[in-house]
Amino acid sequence: MNAISLLFLAAVYLSFHTKTCFCLAPFSQMLVLPLKTQELQSGSFPRSPNKLPFHHNVTLTVSLTVGTPPQNVTMVLDTGSELSWLQCNTTRVNQPTFDSNRSTSYSPINCSSPTCTNRTRDFSLPASCDSKNLCHATLSYADASSAEGNLASDTFNFGGSDIPGVVFGCMDSGFSSNSDEDSKTTGLMGMNRGSLSFVSQMSFPKFSYCISGFDFSGVLLLGEANFTWLTPLNYTPLIQISTPLPYFDRVAYTVQLEGIKVSDKVLPLPKSVYVPDHTGAGQTMVDSGTQFTFLLGPAYNALRNEFLNQTGKFLRVLDDPNFVFQGAMDLCYLVPQNITSLPLLPAVSLMFRDAEMKVSGDRLLYRARGEVRGNDSVYCFTFGNSELLGIEAYVIGNHHQQNMWMEFDLEKSRMGFAQVQCDLAGQRFGVYH
Repeated sequence: MNAISLLFLAAVYLSFHTKTCFCLAPFSQMLVLPLKTQELQSGSFPRSPNKLPFHHNVTLTVSLTVGTPPQNVTMVLDTGSELSWLQCNTTRVNQPTFDSNRSTSYSPINCSSPTCTNRTRDFSLPASCDSKNLCHATLSYADASSAEGNLASDTFNFGGSDIPGVVFGCMDSGFSSNSDEDSKTTGLMGMNRGSLSFVSQMSFPKFSYCISGFDFSGVLLLGEANFTWLTPLNYTPLIQISTPLPYFDRVAYTVQLEGIKVSDKVLPLPKSVYVPDHTGAGQTMVDSGTQFTFLLGPAYNALRNEFLNQTGKFLRVLDDPNFVFQGAMDLCYLVPQNITSLPLLPAVSLMFRDAEMKVSGDRLLYRARGEVRGNDSVYCFTFGNSELLGIEAYVIGNHHQQNMWMEFDLEKSRMGFAQVQCDLAGQRFGVYH
């Protein structure tokens, strides 16, 4: 199936503070950028090591220019990745690329530079030195593929303002694209807590976003978002572990999941099920680059059974053991194609330390496109089993962040969220649809 682009307008409010970073000069002004969503097919877009091999994936993209003279690029906004990168292999057909040879401000990074030797330690593989004495990065993915290229710096332009010296990966091998729709993205903008992420390089104190599930409108803010009209947020601390552990991503946005409930019934599981073990397996990551939410086996099985029990009287289960949506979602239902809305579903609440995220309504079931059984469409439960994908972690995806104000507070090491009508929030910033 060809990938589908779902376009929406959004505001990006950049409120830069006066703290400097290791490579960029500070500035202060408001910039507005378009933000889009795209639905991509499996294999069309490289995954960072903790990404899941989806058949489909919704991504948030932002368009900007890079280089001198400026070249147009489109980058996926990803809170689950550190290194921003651009596809630089200009020999690829039907895929947007960045031509570093055309940019007079492009500067490759020497492998002896502290940026190469010290700041790539949290990569899946630390950067190395190539035959030209340049900093060489190899990125590995969940499907065992990889991509390679050099670290470099160049000028990024947001809304007419030049930002010189942004470090990124200029990648020249390992990427593929399956269709014309899949090939509209030039690269990725890493937004996690690593020292080379875009948000770290810019020294933002915080950033936040809101994605509407109604009309695909939304708003993204980089910087302070202290507005009196905004719903008070519930905050949960970000978990940090200084000791390297084999299965713990230290630069991810990690929170502590403490329980799950369906309607008002808390799943009868000990809290130890949600706590990372001595290897780091079992952390809970909030990831804008992952579409759905995935739980470790014991929690997923308990949630699946309880949701099935509470919906058994008014939903028909798809009895097909050979059908598992996206490789990890095995609870699906048959819904008549002629209905205009789903029945009232029991809400699922993710209980974090000091905060709770409620998933309700249409966010609980997702129509599997192209799957029809007679006069019925197939809808699948939007929680999956991460262990079926070989991922030893809980991952909170962007589908369950819809109509939630999501704030990543880097200064106070916490995350805040609250239910908000994101289309109305966008209008508060002058974005109309």
